[in-house]
Amino acid sequence: MPEGSVLSRLAGEREVLFIGGKGGVGKTAVASALALQQARAGRPTLVVSTDPAHNLGHLWQRPVGDEPVELAPLLRGLELDPAKTTDEHLKAVRRTMERLMPDHLQGEVGKHLELARDAPGTHEAAILERVSEVVAGRSPDELIIFDTAPSGHTSRLLALPEMMQAWTEGLLRRQDRSAKFGAALRGLEGEDQRSADIVGTSRTSVGPRKTQDRRAKRDSEIKAILDRRQERFRSLRTVLQDPKRASFVIVLAAERLPVLETIELEQQLRRARMSVDALVVNKRSPRDGGDLLAARHLVEEGYIEQLRSALPTVPTVEVPLLPGEVVGEEGLTSFAQHLH
Repeated sequence: MPEGSVLSRLAGEREVLFIGGKGGVGKTAVASALALQQARAGRPTLVVSTDPAHNLGHLWQRPVGDEPVELAPLLRGLELDPAKTTDEHLKAVRRTMERLMPDHLQGEVGKHLELARDAPGTHEAAILERVSEVVAGRSPDELIIFDTAPSGHTSRLLALPEMMQAWTEGLLRRQDRSAKFGAALRGLEGEDQRSADIVGTSRTSVGPRKTQDRRAKRDSEIKAILDRRQERFRSLRTVLQDPKRASFVIVLAAERLPVLETIELEQQLRRARMSVDALVVNKRSPRDGGDLLAARHLVEEGYIEQLRSALPTVPTVEVPLLPGEVVGEEGLTSFAQHLH
């Protein structure tokens, strides 16, 4: 890959790169080729698949799972397991809720969490937790490349930090109001107790005081948990929305639906204040490969012109249709030479 190429510059200058687009267009190959190029240049790199239909292990022809594994010198790979991530996310929530909720509500907690397992957004929230952990655990000189799920899933995932922070802030405000209301009630209870003492009808306050202490401790712990969650999402959002730290690269085929999806995804990411800094048009038909491919090349030209007209400021990289399958380190090395 030429040192001066758009993609190599992005990979060399950013902390985090997201590679996304429609399914089946070659996102994993682009992510892995960029990661291999950076690792060979001496930069520690982690390539992470967030796609439920993982291809990272198949492409590298070795097992890749939910813990980082070495793919090449200075290059590690990680496939986030959606089911495992969701299970661990809900278990952590359950442990917290069981510790904080009254005994008589424990059964309700379990029932609602089981219902939440398949609720809309649960999977994305769990994956987002892992994404934030990966980004927060990044070493200072490391590059993280996310090989993301197809467009719709990715746009929802990247909109979540903003939504989750707003949701958490709402919970904190409600918790703060609840704490103030509880303090006012305790003040009234104190006044009532002092009045009872004056008229000689004092009642024991050991039980209520212990209850109040437990509530205060619980409220304090809830606030600490929400504060940590808010800070985690704030930090992730700060990275994602900084164009000097994070970029998005969209991979597509020169066909009608992928082009339309790309234009829509770029708009969604822009609304989420993420920077789309390159487009990779993969598997371009050659104009000199016979009548069929020449005709196909001409059709593709029309779609690429549509893409450039809609997104005139985003650089476009064209990768030719290659004769063989891109697999293994050798295949990725050959593929990387066309990312210029």
